[in-house]
Amino acid sequence: ELPVYRDACKLFSAITGLVENMPRNHKAIIGSRIIDECVEVVSLIFRANVSRDKEPHLLSMLEHLQMAECYLRLSRDRTAISIQNYANMIEITTGIGKQVSGWRKRSAASVS
Repeated sequence: ELPVYRDACKLFSAITGLVENMPRNHKAIIGSRIIDECVEVVSLIFRANVSRDKEPHLLSMLEHLQMAECYLRLSRDRTAISIQNYANMIEITTGIGKQVSGWRKRSAASVS
């Protein structure tokens, strides 16, 4: 089990808890999008791990992480989540992003 996969599952679990506590109108609009982005991140970790050409999956994963962060920011701005919850989620997404960037570098070095 890859550390990045563990962290992505941790993010997914934390996000689903956050979304459950969002006001109904935010839950349906923004919450579902955050969850979708997190599911895509977990899926792309698996795809990158089994693929020879990891780069497209890793780039897509970073994009989905950035979108999740964008939706989290919108949620915070609309007071659907607390500033502390926002900070906690961003800390997790930042850690995942660093791991994915390191994975990209290692992957590029092994191809060269």
